[in-house]
Amino acid sequence: MPRSPLASLPSRCWGLGPSQALRRSHPLSTQSEPCRSSLSRRNHEAKQKRQREKQMALEAGITPKGKAPAGSSKAWTPKEVVLYEVPTEPGEKKDVYRLLPPAYSPRYVEAAWYSWWVREGFFKPEYQTRLPQATGETFSMCIPPPNVTGSLHIGHALTVAIQDALVRWHRMRGDQVLWIPGSDHAGIATQAVVEKQLWKERGMRRHELSREKFLREVWKWKDEKGGEISEQLQALGASLDWDRECFTMDAGFSVAVTEAFVRLYEAGLLYRSQQLVNWSCTLRSAISDIEVESRPLPGHTELQLPGCPTPVSFGLLVSVAFPVDGEPDAEVVVGTTRPETLPGDVAVAVHPDDSRYTHLHGRQLRHPLTGQLLPLITDSTVQPHVGTGAVKVTPAHSPADAELGARHGLSPLSVIAEDGTMTSLCGDWLQGLHRFVAREKIISALRERGLFRGLQNHPMVLPICSRSGDVIEYLLKSQWFVRCREMGDRAAQMQVRCRKGSSNGLSVQAVESGALELSPSFHQKNWQHWFSHIGDWCVSRQLWWGHRIPAYLVVEEHMKGDGEDCWVVGRTETEARKIAAELTGRSEAELTLQRDPDVLDTWFSSALFPFAALGWPQETPDLARFYPLSLLETGSDLLLFWVGRMVMLGTQLTGQLPFTKVLLHSMVRDGQGRKMSKSLGNVLDPRDIISGVELQVLQEKLKDGNLDSTELAIAAAAQLCRHLPPFLSLWLQRKDFPHGIPECGTDALRFALCSHRALGGDVHLSVSEVLSSRHFCNKIWNALRFILNALGEGFVPQPAEELSPSSPTDAWILSRLAHTAQECERAFLARELPLITHALHHFWLHSLCDVYLEAVKPVLSHSPHPQGPPQVLFSCADVGLRLLAPLMPFLAEELWQRLPPRPGSNSAPSISVAPYPTTHSLEHWRQPALEQHFSQVQEAVQVLRALRATYQLTKARPRVLLQSSEPGELSLFKPFLEPLATLGHCGAVGLLPPGVAAPSGWAQAPLSDTIQVYMELQGLVDPQAHLALLAARRRKLQKQLDGLMAWTPSGGEEETKRQQRLSSLQLELSKLDKAASHLRQLTDACPSPKEL
Repeated sequence: MPRSPLASLPSRCWGLGPSQALRRSHPLSTQSEPCRSSLSRRNHEAKQKRQREKQMALEAGITPKGKAPAGSSKAWTPKEVVLYEVPTEPGEKKDVYRLLPPAYSPRYVEAAWYSWWVREGFFKPEYQTRLPQATGETFSMCIPPPNVTGSLHIGHALTVAIQDALVRWHRMRGDQVLWIPGSDHAGIATQAVVEKQLWKERGMRRHELSREKFLREVWKWKDEKGGEISEQLQALGASLDWDRECFTMDAGFSVAVTEAFVRLYEAGLLYRSQQLVNWSCTLRSAISDIEVESRPLPGHTELQLPGCPTPVSFGLLVSVAFPVDGEPDAEVVVGTTRPETLPGDVAVAVHPDDSRYTHLHGRQLRHPLTGQLLPLITDSTVQPHVGTGAVKVTPAHSPADAELGARHGLSPLSVIAEDGTMTSLCGDWLQGLHRFVAREKIISALRERGLFRGLQNHPMVLPICSRSGDVIEYLLKSQWFVRCREMGDRAAQMQVRCRKGSSNGLSVQAVESGALELSPSFHQKNWQHWFSHIGDWCVSRQLWWGHRIPAYLVVEEHMKGDGEDCWVVGRTETEARKIAAELTGRSEAELTLQRDPDVLDTWFSSALFPFAALGWPQETPDLARFYPLSLLETGSDLLLFWVGRMVMLGTQLTGQLPFTKVLLHSMVRDGQGRKMSKSLGNVLDPRDIISGVELQVLQEKLKDGNLDSTELAIAAAAQLCRHLPPFLSLWLQRKDFPHGIPECGTDALRFALCSHRALGGDVHLSVSEVLSSRHFCNKIWNALRFILNALGEGFVPQPAEELSPSSPTDAWILSRLAHTAQECERAFLARELPLITHALHHFWLHSLCDVYLEAVKPVLSHSPHPQGPPQVLFSCADVGLRLLAPLMPFLAEELWQRLPPRPGSNSAPSISVAPYPTTHSLEHWRQPALEQHFSQVQEAVQVLRALRATYQLTKARPRVLLQSSEPGELSLFKPFLEPLATLGHCGAVGLLPPGVAAPSGWAQAPLSDTIQVYMELQGLVDPQAHLALLAARRRKLQKQLDGLMAWTPSGGEEETKRQQRLSSLQLELSKLDKAASHLRQLTDACPSPKEL
C-alpha cells in the first residue's frame, strides 16, 4: 500500500473548503511537549485515574435503547428552592417578563398558573368551541370519584396523570372536552371516621346522638375536610371543570339515586328478601364483596380482632363426633374451622356414592351439644376425599350450606347476632357470649362429653372486613336486593370489543363487533366470567350516612302478624302513601308508614355517576351533549364492582351504555407488592412527593390521622423497620435521602407515572424515577434558557410552513421533531402514554440537548448570527413544548409563555389551548433518509468519544480521519464533518481516500465493516505513562475474566448474564490490546525521559 505523508495530503480529501485547511488542535497546556516529563506525568496520574473511573462509570450506566433512564444512584442533595414572589392575585396571569431562574425550581414554575387557567375558563367545554382548531367533536370523561374520607394517594395520582394527559391532548386537538370532577360520600368509611373522631374528642358513640344530629356532624366534617381532595387535584394539575363538580350526596344526585331505586323496583329488578349477607359485626352492617378481603392462612394463625382482648386462633380444624341414633358405638366425625356455629347445625351431609356411609343413609344423628336428632343427608356437592367426607350443614351462616339446605328443605337456625354474640337459640350457657369466646367454651364442652376427636393445622381463607379488620360473618338478614342476572346477561353479551396490543401498540383488533371496548383485552375473560356467575346484589347498609332507602313499611299491615311485611316504594312519602292506599284498600289518612332506616350501598350511587353527574333524570343539555361518556379510565381492580355495575344500571336506566371505551390501568403497589394501606404506613400524599417532606413530618401525619393505637403502632413500626414498605423503603433511607423525600414537582411526578406501562403489570414506582424526571425537567429548563438567549432581543419567528433549514443539521433536527410529533399523535390515539414519554424524552434529551444544541453552539458564536439556526431553535422550543404540555403542563406553560409570538398569527393565550402539533402540519419537515444518514454520524461520534476515553484525551482536540473501502460511502459524512468534530470533541475531521495509508501512530477503530476511524495521538499522550495505566487496567479485567471463566452458574438466567459479561470483558480487553499496540508505536518514535 503506498504511503502518503500527512503534509502532502491534499486538503480536498478532508472534505473541507480551501479556507478550511487542516489545523492541529491545541493540546493540553501540560502536554505542550511531545514527551511529557516524569514530574508532569506524576502530577497527572491521579487526575487521569479519577477521569478514567468516571468514564467507566458513565459507560457502565449507559441506558438500554428504548428505555428512559432510572436516574442516578448517587445521594440526593437538597436543591435551592426558588420562589415566585411577584404579587399576583388568585386568577391573575403570572408575570413572565422577568428573567428565568438559573435552575429549575418546581415551586417557582407551578405558582399562579392553575388559578389563572380556571378563571380564564380554559377547562370548560364552552371555551373550547371558540378555538381556531375546534373539531366539532366532543370528548367527555368523569374522574372516578374518590372517597371524601381522606386524601389521595399515589394510586389516585396515577389515575389523574393518565386522565389529565388524555384530556389535555383532546382539548389542544380542538375537541369540546368535559372532564367532570366529583367525590363519593363513602358511607361506611366516612361514618367510621366521624365516629372515631366523636369518640376521640367527646367520648361519645353515635347512638348517644340522634340520627339528625349525627348527620349534622358528618356534614360539618365534610365541609371542613372535604376540600383536601380538590386541593390535591389542583396540585396535580388536573384540568377539571370545577363548575360541574359533583358530590354523591348533593341534592341533585340524591334525586337521581331515588329515581333509580324506584325505576328498578317498578321494573321488578329490585326486591326485599331474607338472604345471607356479608356482615361486619364491628360495623353492625352488611358490606359489599369488594369490602371483603380474602386472607389466606397457611395453618394455625393468631389474629388480634376488634372487641377481642386476646388474640384469636384460626387455621385449625376441629374434629367433632356426631353419634348415630340407636347405635351406641357408631358415630360420624366431621371437621370444622368454625366450632362456634355448631349450635346452628341442622344436618350432616355425605356424598351419595361414599361407601363409608352407605349403610347410614336415612339414619339420624345426635347433635353433640344439644342431643337433638339431625338427619344424615346425601348430596353430590360434598367432596368425599376432603377430610372425613362428612360435613356439617349450617344454612344460616354459610353460603354453600344455605344452597344445600334449600335443596333439602332444611330450616336455618341463626345462632350469631348482629353484634357477634350468640343468640338465645344457643341456650342460656352460650347466649350473649362473644362468638370467639363461645368457640372455646364449645370445644371444652365437647371434650367433657367425649365427642372431641382432635385438632390439627388446616390451611384456609379467612374473610376479613377491610373497613374494620373484623372477621366476616354470614348472617340471614331481610335486605333489599337488585336482580343482576338479567342485567348481567345483557352486560356480558354486550359484544365487547377489546384492544389488542401489537408490537407497536397501535393496532386494534375487534374480538367481536360491539359497542364497548375494553383495554387491555385480557380483562374480557374476567368480565365474562363475573357476569355469567353474578348473583343478586344486596344494596342495604345499616348506616346513618348515605342515601336513605326510599321504601316504607306499612305498619298496620305489619302488625297483622301474618308473617308477610307490606313494603311500598316511592319517590316521596306522599307518593308512597298513595301507593300503599291503593295496595291495602285503605285511606291514606289512616295509614302509618315507617321509612326503612337503612341506606343504600355506596356502590349503588357511584354506579349512577356517569349520567347522574350530568343531571339525569332531568333531560339537561349536558346529558344530551356529553352522554354517553367517550372514555372511562380507572384502576383494573374496579372493573367488576364499579365498571360492571355502571354498565348494568346505565344500560337499564338510560337505554345506552354509559361509555363506549374502558381503559384500565394496573394498581400502584409498594415494594413488597402490597396494596396501599394506612395501617401499613405505605400511603403517601402526592403532595409530599411534589413538595418534599421530612421523615418526621410523615410520622406526625400518621399520628394525626384516624388510625387507632394498634394501627398506628403497626404503621410506625413499618416506617422504621429495616425492611421498609413501599416508597419509604427507597425514599427514606438516610444514606440516600437524609432530608426525607426530596422535592420533585408535579410535572416530574406525572411524567414518571405516565412512563410506566400501567396497562400491564402492577406499577412499582421509586423516587429515583421521579427524581430522574425532575432532572429531565431541569434539562428542558436549561435548553430553553439557552434558546431564549440565542434568540436575543427583537427576534421575529417565521411561520412554521415557511421555515426552510439552512444546513443538513437543521434539517435533521426538524425531521426528528416532526417524527416525534408523529409518534406522539399515534400513541395518544392508541392511549399508550409510555410511548409518548419515551418519544419526548428521546427528542428533548438525546436529539435536541445532546446533539443539536451542542452542534449549533459554534455556529451561533459567529458574528453576525446566522438566520437559520435561531428560527430552528424557536420551532424546536415551540413545537416541543406543545408536545410536552399534556404531560408536564406547568413547565410547558412557564417556558412557552416566554417565547416570542409569531407575527400575524392568532396566538393562543395559553399552551393548554394551543394547537397540538400534528403529523400533517409538520409533514414537510420529515426526511427519513437524512435521519438514517445522521444515525451513522452519531455512531461515529460514539466511536470518537470511546477513543478519547481510552487514551484519556480530556481537553485535547485531536484530528480525525474517516476511511471507507466502499467508493462513495464517505459522501454521507461530508455534510456533517463540522458537527461530527464538535460532537466528538475533536479537531478537524477529514476523509481519507480508499487505499491511502493512515498516518503512523494514529489510533484506529472500526465504525463498520467498511469504515475505519483514525485519531491523532502523536504529541497528545505520554505513551509510557499511559501504557502503565492500560497494563494495570488489563490485569484487573483479566482477573475478572478468569473469575467468570472458573465460575459455574446454577441457572439458565445466570449463565446468560455470565456470557454477556464475558463478551463485554473480552471486547474491552481487545480494545486495550489495540490501544497498547498504538502506544508502543508512539514509544518507538518518542524516546523516554531516561534516554534524554
